[in-house]
Amino acid sequence: MNFKKILLPIVAGALVLGLSACNAEDKIAKDEAAQVEKNQESASTIEPTKEQKTAADEMQAKLAEQQVDKSQIVAVVNDEELVGVDYNAALMSIQGQMQQSGQDPTSKEGAEQVKTQALDMIVNQTLILQKAKEAKLTASEKEVDEKYASFEEQFGGEKGLMEALKAQSMDIDTLKKDISDSILFEKYKDKVVPADEVTAKEIQDYYDQAAAQVKESGQELPSLEEASEEIKGILEEQQQQELLAAHIEELKPNAKIELKI
Repeated sequence: MNFKKILLPIVAGALVLGLSACNAEDKIAKDEAAQVEKNQESASTIEPTKEQKTAADEMQAKLAEQQVDKSQIVAVVNDEELVGVDYNAALMSIQGQMQQSGQDPTSKEGAEQVKTQALDMIVNQTLILQKAKEAKLTASEKEVDEKYASFEEQFGGEKGLMEALKAQSMDIDTLKKDISDSILFEKYKDKVVPADEVTAKEIQDYYDQAAAQVKESGQELPSLEEASEEIKGILEEQQQQELLAAHIEELKPNAKIELKI
């Protein structure tokens, strides 16, 4: 049972602080794996109807229409140009999150929301990375290689990772740059907004809320003792996301930000 999947809310910080669709997939892949495995057998025996296939194709086409040319300049942050390839990655991540929550990212309101959040995501990411570099934080080759190895393991080896990269129109160098950026991002977060100590009461309250949510579904939770470390990590991450979102808002008045789309 993954507590993060059950209870951790998708707050604004979680949306605007993601690094890319690839990195977002890395964070949720383990959360989704158990559910995918559970549903795989039954799903494989149910063929979608012609109407369902048509509707899915139409939705995919509408989602793709929201993308921009990969080389188009979509924003400028302190003279650093942000281009379509980064915007599109953020866009796809947010489209997926909206669909998972039952919202339509292709509606007029949904499309505007996706665009705004995608721009916020890459602008905020850039602000943080710029500040991390100003603070002379670095990602070592060893750190990048270790994270890259975890990607290979996640996708079942080098072949699986290459297939995943191809599907994302991404190469190894781009992935390693994203990994480096994500390491800098985490280091800056830990430096500027370290999490306060999570109390035993906060862990207990979180556990009780999760237990209440799954009670009606017939699922079982591990014991509090088994789950306490995972819950502690979730609460620390949530706390840091909120603090970092506030920190970004403090950075913006002194930043030169120009949106191009």
